[in-house]
Amino acid sequence: MNAPNKIAHIGIAVKSLEQALPFYTNHLGLSLIGTEEVESEQVKVAFLEIGESRIELLEPLSDQSPIAKFIEKRGEGIHHIALDVNDVKERLIHLKEQGVPLIHEVPKEGAHHAQIGFLHPKAAGGVLYELCQYPQEDS
Repeated sequence: MNAPNKIAHIGIAVKSLEQALPFYTNHLGLSLIGTEEVESEQVKVAFLEIGESRIELLEPLSDQSPIAKFIEKRGEGIHHIALDVNDVKERLIHLKEQGVPLIHEVPKEGAHHAQIGFLHPKAAGGVLYELCQYPQEDS
């Protein structure tokens, strides 16, 4: 199995995009690519460009959102590291066969119509990894 292509993005949990964005755009000078709501994860996301990768700010849309629960338990901060892969479905099958604990055994749709799957943090010493396969036009 080939190595991931690159770090697609680093997900950062925030209470409010409106309050967090000025730091990233005004102080760090990053360009805001856009925002979107991902209903399946109950979050509003803002993507900021940094080289060939992105920073993804995640604001919970409800108290039931995994991001709201994360912030309640750990506070704002780095939530996950997303890796760009060629075939997320195949990679999840391979990881499951290898005994790697997964949150998603089959891909689901994420932001930018990507197919995504999360590995359980206990697989990587407490780090939550997301695998992303973007549609051809978005890669």
